[in-house]
Formats: sequence, C-alpha cells, structure tokens
Amino acid sequence: MAALIVLVIFIVQAIAEKRILLNDPDLLQSQIHALERKVEDVVGKYTDLSVKYADLSTKYNDISIKNNDLSTKYTDLTTKYNDQSIKYFDLSAKYNTLLTKSNVGGLFIRWGRKDCPGNNTELVYSGFAGGSWYDHTGAAAEFVCLPRDPDLTTKFSSAYAYIYGSEYDTAEFGHADGDDLPCSVCRSTVQSSVLMIPGKSSCYDGWTMQYHGDLVAGAYSQKAATQYICLDEHPEDLTAGQDNHNGKLFYPVLASCGSLACPPYRNGKYLTCVVCTK
Repeated sequence: MAALIVLVIFIVQAIAEKRILLNDPDLLQSQIHALERKVEDVVGKYTDLSVKYADLSTKYNDISIKNNDLSTKYTDLTTKYNDQSIKYFDLSAKYNTLLTKSNVGGLFIRWGRKDCPGNNTELVYSGFAGGSWYDHTGAAAEFVCLPRDPDLTTKFSSAYAYIYGSEYDTAEFGHADGDDLPCSVCRSTVQSSVLMIPGKSSCYDGWTMQYHGDLVAGAYSQKAATQYICLDEHPEDLTAGQDNHNGKLFYPVLASCGSLACPPYRNGKYLTCVVCTK
C-alpha cells in the first residue's frame, strides 16, 4: 500500500512539472526559434537544390539538343560514306577493268634494243631502226622503227623518197662501225604520258623510268636533218647486220656553250637521256 502511494505521488509531481514546462513562455519561444531556423535551413537547401536542378535540367536539354544534332550529322555522314563507298567500288571496278584491258598505255620506242624494259610494259613489235640517207638534202629528219614483217606495194612509179637502215658509225657505243641498230616499240600498260628528257639519266619525282642512255643525232656536218633520240645505255645490234652501208647514222651529242647556259651545261660534255612515263 505504501508503494502505491509513493507511485501516485511521483505521477502527480511529473504531471505538475510538465504543466509548468508547457506554460513556460521562454521555453516555448526558444523552441519556436529553433524550429524557424530549421525551416529556414530546409528552405535554403531546397532553394539551392531547385537552382541546381534547374541548371542540370538546362544542361540536360542542351546535351539532348547536341546529341540530336550529332545523331543527325552521324546519319548524314553515314549516308555520305555509303555513297562514297559505292562510288569507290565502282571506280575500283572500272580501274581494274582498265588495267585488264590495258587501253590507256603510252607508247615509246626503245632505241638500240630488241625488247622492252620492265615497269609494266609490253612489246608491240621489235624491228629495225631506219631513216633517210645521212647526206641527202631532201631527207626526212626523224628516225623510224621499221617492223620485221612489212606489207609492201608496187603501185607507184613517180618521184620518190628513200628509207635506209640505221647503223652505228662509231665503235664508242660498243659495236663495230656498220653494225645495224635494232629498236622496239613498247607500251606502258598503266601509264599514258611519255616523256624523253635530254640531258638527264633519271626521271623527275612522280615519273617512272623506262630506260636511260645517251642522247644521239646525225652529225652536224652532214646534209640530212635528224632528230634527237635516246639510245639505250646497253645497245644491241642486229644479227647479220655487220656490213657497212651507211644509211641513217647517228652520233653522241656534245654540249656547245654560248647560247646554251654553261653552267649547268659544260662545253664539250656529252648529254645523257632518259625516257619516263606517268
């Protein structure tokens, strides 16, 4: 019974203290200020988060727009790439066809040889170097490469010109005086431009060398006009062509200073030559 009484007294005192606390204005005021500070803090954080969210939303929208632009550009580039790929394969097919048919090759004559060089060339025919008599005043100037299987005729009977074989007229080319000169007509199977460069033994950048050798022409003291041709560095002669009958003759070409710039040329020096394709 005594314990119960003590318990009741404790409860009554606690209720009384609670009432006192609830009725304390300072306590209530401090609690209100504390709540206000918490609310302000929450509102501040909410505002910051709202600003950050808005900023992130803007950036997201910008990124979305850029992504859409990139997607569009990617689609356009993919389309262009596919178009270019189709054109590339089409051109490749045409190029391979041209290589197979080999219809675009440039022609050149290899003087002093019965064959063609490498470098994607094919032999059209091998024959005899020829031209006009070295001392005829009405002679044609150019050298020609005569085929071994001519088609001849007898239908003319009026005035005429002559054609002769061409001979080495000096042993300096490695063959006896009177040895006949061969030639070969060659065609590049991949390159269409042909250039003979006098005074050079190598080609310029971008050009392919077919052969090189010595620049030759008719002697200056002979009446017949000639042209400059490029005699291969390693010339051959024709079988059974050792008899000295003259005909179309040629000699190495010397530089003569004066109107010719010296240097780079030097008086009395012989000129080389090279045949190039591209």
